[in-house]
Amino acid sequence: MWRDQLVAQLDFYWDHSLTPRLDGLTDEEFRWEPVDGCWTVRTVPDGDPVIDWEWPTPDPAPVTTIAWRLAHMAIGCFGIRASSHFGDGSLTLETARWPATAAEALTALRTHHRAWRDGIGSLDDDALLRPVGPAEGPWAEHPMAALVLHLNREIMHHGAEVALLRDLYRAGYQR
Repeated sequence: MWRDQLVAQLDFYWDHSLTPRLDGLTDEEFRWEPVDGCWTVRTVPDGDPVIDWEWPTPDPAPVTTIAWRLAHMAIGCFGIRASSHFGDGSLTLETARWPATAAEALTALRTHHRAWRDGIGSLDDDALLRPVGPAEGPWAEHPMAALVLHLNREIMHHGAEVALLRDLYRAGYQR
């Protein structure tokens, strides 16, 4: 089944490339802003963390922190999609509790990855071929398999950016 290939692709990246690169992530690294004007997850005056966000994204897009990337991967890529396609649809950009620490981000990433992975693991070939539907805007007419492939690419892309930021941080890059 195609489902098995889609899940295997995500699992391989998750197990062999992404999660090993997240081991030992500190809050200092998580919050590190390598350039001025980074998008990140900020704590607002009421104490809640919020993600810097603008749609459409400015061109050129701002440099983002590890905090922003992990929050985007956990909530924007996995969490909201798992909620809208396999849950009750209650998780949105507006209702999300954005992670304020490295530990919170890694927990959110694991939790929402599991929900998304289990959801796509429950689909048969017919479900993977059906259009995604209106919850996905520009993806509405595409088959669910195309959305799964897109999210696999998104996670790989953003995970590589997190790994690069960790390399620069570890190497002592300073602006």
